[in-house]
Amino acid sequence: MAFLKYSLIRLAIFVPLFVLFALLQTGLFLAAIFAGLIAFAISYLFFQKQRDAATAAMHERFSGRAKPIRSALEIEDASIEDRLVDENPAVKVENDRRPKESQKPHN
Repeated sequence: MAFLKYSLIRLAIFVPLFVLFALLQTGLFLAAIFAGLIAFAISYLFFQKQRDAATAAMHERFSGRAKPIRSALEIEDASIEDRLVDENPAVKVENDRRPKESQKPHN
């Protein structure tokens, strides 16, 4: 959520600057460059708290410590599988295990 908030702040700075430079007839390419540079500078100087929160959120998501994002169908499927395994203790589920070298197909 912090990343989305910071991105929206930067977009809210970029869009009016882009429109301003486009109206000044600098050309669309240069308007985008100028607006991007100024929006970057403003967000870097004045929105450090939001930037740090966004950075921490992205670090948490990609560090491997975050919980996986699962769809409702995946959660339902996992709960059904768990219930079946609990009801039938003789059944072994090993779909999370990697195959051994000897079990890999040879090409």
